[in-house]
Amino acid sequence: MDFLNVKKSPYSEFVGYAIVGLIATIVDVGSLYVVTEFMGIYYLLSNVIAFSLGLITNYSLCTRFVFKSRKLENTFAEFGVFTLIGVIGLGLNTLLLWSLTQFVGVYYMISKVIAVIIVFVFNFWLRKKILF
Repeated sequence: MDFLNVKKSPYSEFVGYAIVGLIATIVDVGSLYVVTEFMGIYYLLSNVIAFSLGLITNYSLCTRFVFKSRKLENTFAEFGVFTLIGVIGLGLNTLLLWSLTQFVGVYYMISKVIAVIIVFVFNFWLRKKILF
């Protein structure tokens, strides 16, 4: 994953963030499916669990491979802000998942993919602006 260490431009950071986001999304969406289908947990509660696992994956990989410059020196504060943005993203993600599933009649896994795409862009923009 050395290619993620290269910081040439905001574009290359976005590409690195997209690769990390894909990995975190696999963790998130995969966990949603497993927790809902195999553990029998209601899909909105499963979404919170899955999103949390994706958030931890995303933070770990972003700070290791994507963003080399930091606006906050305190790692705990940085993780706190990263998590706060993630919680806002979780709210948006869950609202989209619920709305598309309940009102539009979209299968919950398709609703999740749509929500992930929208929240991905939102999270990158906010994290880049505030943290990195």
